[in-house]
Amino acid sequence: MHSILLKEKPVIGWIGTGVMGSSMFSHLLDKGYAGMVYTRTRDKASGVIAEGAKWADDVAMLASKSDVIITMVGYPQDVRDVYFGDKGILAYAKPGSFLVDMTTTSPSLSKEIYESAVQVKLYAVDAPVSGGDVGARNASLSIMAGGEKEVCDALMPVFETMGKKIVYQGKAGSGQHTKMCNQIVIAGTMIGMCESLLYGFKAGLDLPTMLSSISGGAAACWSLDNLAPRILRRDFEPGFFVDHFIKDMGITLDEARRMNLVLPGLSMVHQLYHSVKALGYGRKGTQALLLALENMSGLK
Repeated sequence: MHSILLKEKPVIGWIGTGVMGSSMFSHLLDKGYAGMVYTRTRDKASGVIAEGAKWADDVAMLASKSDVIITMVGYPQDVRDVYFGDKGILAYAKPGSFLVDMTTTSPSLSKEIYESAVQVKLYAVDAPVSGGDVGARNASLSIMAGGEKEVCDALMPVFETMGKKIVYQGKAGSGQHTKMCNQIVIAGTMIGMCESLLYGFKAGLDLPTMLSSISGGAAACWSLDNLAPRILRRDFEPGFFVDHFIKDMGITLDEARRMNLVLPGLSMVHQLYHSVKALGYGRKGTQALLLALENMSGLK
């Protein structure tokens, strides 16, 4: 394959400025990249507009004026709409543009975007991330890239502005499959962390003292370091929405069924998070799982 090069300072078109997207785009603006932004609610883009990003009236306008188009939206249908809609990215992006979907979405949709992009001389990559709001703010995300290696290599300066660990995973869809692996582990650690805190509380332990011991041993994990302290403060605001985690687990279970794979642990946590949502906490952070478990134990 011929060498693929990215302009030294390409125009970055950004779609989606949620809990993580705004911080991620801000890092690119801080590095001197020219930026253009579109999101369904303009107010959510006010921060990055104040930092110098230009507003695009629609996806088509953004796509036609950008060299690298990055999407960080909510659900697979949102991804499909921005790429395949009448005024979507695939119809209006300039030949030779780079398309980077950082949303967590289905691997099959990522492959569909890649195959459609090839037909119109565009470079498409799936590059979901892990690290939540903290990783987004600190530019320390883990980025899992799938697509043609030469394309991912060309995008490294962009990725390195937002993340600390960028790993090429393989062909189109591989980044999304890797994110599914990530979410399986997170589901297991979330239930373990919350049940541990409930047990410690009922046993009469001083929870910060207990955490200081277990977070330095074999149980050490990101959730204990970042989410357990929030729970102790009764802070259930989102670093990552319950609704989006339910979506991710659903995608993973769908993919597992296609592979004739049974994931009973993930299935159980998926159902528990539906209980969190039923209690009205869908727009809270994933640590709100504790609230559902408290409810089941009669503690709330």
